[in-house]
Amino acid sequence: MRAMARSSAAGANIEIANGAAIDAKSQVLAAIGRLVADGKAEWRRTATGEIELRLSSGELFVLGEVAVTRVA
Repeated sequence: MRAMARSSAAGANIEIANGAAIDAKSQVLAAIGRLVADGKAEWRRTATGEIELRLSSGELFVLGEVAVTRVA
């Protein structure tokens, strides 16, 4: 962890929260990767650069930077 001069308690809390968010995101992406590897889902990048995830059961999601949106 890098040292910061005069870091406030609030600043430290934001850093911890961001670290937790990054960890959660990597866990979600790893789980999605396992679904794809197991043949239970497919993902693709659209012409607009979005990532679509389609589960074998038919649901369609768009994977955003900070959110996952169900389309169908």
